[in-house]
Amino acid sequence: MYIYRYRPGYGSNELLIEFYKGPEKEAFIPDLLSALEEIKPVITGTHDLWMNDEVMMTVDSAIGRFTLSKDIWDLAFIMADTNQKGLEKIDQLLSKHPDFEKEEVNFDDYKKVNDKEN
Repeated sequence: MYIYRYRPGYGSNELLIEFYKGPEKEAFIPDLLSALEEIKPVITGTHDLWMNDEVMMTVDSAIGRFTLSKDIWDLAFIMADTNQKGLEKIDQLLSKHPDFEKEEVNFDDYKKVNDKEN
């Protein structure tokens, strides 16, 4: 079972998908791509960001491009700042898939400290 959150980035209005249970499994990326097969995802580029201990993958799909990031702390993220509609579709697909569970979050928890005070 993989558990994810569909949430804003910290201090941002842009949404992302955070996987916090399951990315440590060797099968995570193949399982994720399989769960998203409806949108025909293809990894078109990989960048090893050794200074951040993460790998960034560019993924092209039928709904547009997005980025998949996986780090050594067993976290993974799907980001698509310029393709928020595509990210919404990814969330819909994952939420229906039996291997993925969505954890609901309070969006206010991700606001900047100054924004929370106002």
